[in-house]
Amino acid sequence: MNKPATPNSFRTGPDEQGMFGIFGGRFVAETLMPLILDLERHWNEVKNDADFRAELTDLSTHYAGRPSKLYFAEGLTKHLGGAKVYFKREDLNHTGSHKINNCLGQILLAKRMGKKRIIAETGAGQHGVASATVAARFGFPCVVYMGATDVARQSPNVFRMKLLGAEVRPVTAGHGTLKDAMNEALRDWVTNVEDTYYLIGTAAGPHPYPELVRDFQSVIGIEARAQILEQEGRLPDTIIAAVGGGSNAIGLFHPFLDDKEVRIIGIEAGGRGLDGIEHCASMNAGRPGVLHGNRTYLLQNADGQIMDGHSISAGLDYPGVGPEHSWLRDSGRVEYVPILDDEALEAFKLTTRVEGIIPALESAHAIAHAVKIVPAMDKDQIVIVNLSGRGDKDVHTVASMLGMEI
Repeated sequence: MNKPATPNSFRTGPDEQGMFGIFGGRFVAETLMPLILDLERHWNEVKNDADFRAELTDLSTHYAGRPSKLYFAEGLTKHLGGAKVYFKREDLNHTGSHKINNCLGQILLAKRMGKKRIIAETGAGQHGVASATVAARFGFPCVVYMGATDVARQSPNVFRMKLLGAEVRPVTAGHGTLKDAMNEALRDWVTNVEDTYYLIGTAAGPHPYPELVRDFQSVIGIEARAQILEQEGRLPDTIIAAVGGGSNAIGLFHPFLDDKEVRIIGIEAGGRGLDGIEHCASMNAGRPGVLHGNRTYLLQNADGQIMDGHSISAGLDYPGVGPEHSWLRDSGRVEYVPILDDEALEAFKLTTRVEGIIPALESAHAIAHAVKIVPAMDKDQIVIVNLSGRGDKDVHTVASMLGMEI
């Protein structure tokens, strides 16, 4: 595929049809089109609505705990012996990850649209917890679809969702992971279009979801940009974030996209290696196709059937990626690199030991790449890693991989 022409700005998309170049769009059932268009209309109304933004800012500040801290990881920096490493501490948010940023924005949108019921999909459970949290806060009934495999490996988050009043529906189809949960959520939405709001957790799906999720998550990069200028007096040399569907990554990346001097790296789940099918590196080992309402890079077999893939991390266990990431990959603005399960596990253990911070396995993938590149960088250079969530939810998975029982 030929590399597309460099745009004047990487921050202006999507177009009116929801396209980022050849990616994105809205490939949905005819039943859903009126609802998608209604959502787009309401989204366009609130984008620049001062009252909506004021309410979201108030909730983000006093309920979610923003701004999250930009933390100099002194122990990791010293251990690696190269560039300064900073963590953007999304793990400190209410509910323990970046997911609350998007959920607060979308629950206000659902309320404005007059919806009465919330549905959501979840992989690692963090989006499910955040969805259940905002539904409880605003008095909405909430159903969360979660793959049966993920229900088993993320039992603490399942219990949290139930405590918050949500109904968790295990999905046994396919491999019982995030793709399958999203399929079931879309089926529910088609059946209940009048009263139900689908609170999508990542920067994927039919337009306008990739755009609105990105904009709600861009608070991460907006804050990080201001914070590093205050703390170091300049922009970072490199920023790194893990990419499953891609919401935490696009949230960090977007405000930096036109800063040409900043290297931007997204980290895909390399699983057990790209030679086989036990990975979720759609941009390194996939090709364009259509899934969940948008055209993007996907893991597919020779017949175009979507493959399930694998990752140690439930939040990265998705065979596709948000369409803006696909466009950024092809444009060359962002590099996308795979990290193996074993490398993420080592980064998880290292960060816990030298920083006293237990990172989510998703975030550990990003840290693992920093571990690779930081030692070769100059000591006056700066790397920001998005610590997208905390690792409480992953201790059972890690213990099992280490041959231990909790």
